[in-house]
Amino acid sequence: MPLTKLEREAITDSMLKIQSIQASLEQVDDDKVTDLEGIHECLENADHSFRLALKDGSPEQKRSTR
Repeated sequence: MPLTKLEREAITDSMLKIQSIQASLEQVDDDKVTDLEGIHECLENADHSFRLALKDGSPEQKRSTR
């Protein structure tokens, strides 16, 4: 089922926030945050999931698979 425009905007907004968090964390010393590598992995997984949701839920993608 295709995502609505509002859903796509919400997911895109979340992706931009994740990217901002990732950029901010690059300025933090690894030793000062517990499990920083795990946090990076979690953020990457979330970003990947959102990208898949946008790809799989796009109206263009659904039309081409019918």
